[in-house]
Amino acid sequence: GEHAGYLGPVLEQLAEYTEQRQYTGQKLKMAMIYPFILVGVALAVVVALMVFVVPELVGIFAHSKRELPLLTRALIAGSDFFRDYGIWLLLGLILLVFVIRQLLRNPRRKKRWHGLLLRTPGLSRLLTALDTARFASTLSILMASGVPLLDSLRIAGQVLTNLVLREDSEVVAEHVQEGSSLHRALEQSGRFPPMMVHMVASGEASGELETMLERSATNQERELEMTLGTMMSLFEPLMVVFMGGMVLTIVLAILLPIFDLNTMVK
Repeated sequence: GEHAGYLGPVLEQLAEYTEQRQYTGQKLKMAMIYPFILVGVALAVVVALMVFVVPELVGIFAHSKRELPLLTRALIAGSDFFRDYGIWLLLGLILLVFVIRQLLRNPRRKKRWHGLLLRTPGLSRLLTALDTARFASTLSILMASGVPLLDSLRIAGQVLTNLVLREDSEVVAEHVQEGSSLHRALEQSGRFPPMMVHMVASGEASGELETMLERSATNQERELEMTLGTMMSLFEPLMVVFMGGMVLTIVLAILLPIFDLNTMVK
């Protein structure tokens, strides 16, 4: 805004942009935190069963002279492992998280990590959509405020949280500076969504680039919300199946020795 001499309008648009992004960000965070909560609860229940319930139920078979079924032996071994090493396993996981966070403070390692995330199936699409939507919306605001395209690209690139995408945006700015069209530069990078590239090309052809950029950002956010909603609707049944499978395994491990005893009696 200071660069173009339109600080007031830019601040007004920035306020609207920030409010919308906070709302979208909160929805996305809740959608992404929810699976971790479910996984954490499921793991806690399984560990509690293995540490406190299983030993009481299968302990009567542990000293039996007869060979126990494989499933029962595996359950007893798993229970013993969690009882003996569970606390160390937890401390090891906490230490691992701490070490990873410290390693990612190095920009080079952080960039490699971001590159790995962009190569992860499923996650790559979500992260790219979130970051490029922010990029497109910021670029639209800057251009609508009179900031030249090249300067807008360099400024908008700084809102990209993924270092690989940020570097790609700098390459896009260099190509535009060399005379390339924006949509061609975005297409050559290979990182930006095809729909965004198509809408940018349409905006350049019609002279409504700012409008098409904002529309692209809105479409990406809507698609992102739909994708997360679909993932959540699939994740919950999978967790129910997982928990049911674990409980069924424990029940079978307990019942199999009893069935064997009944067979011997008969």
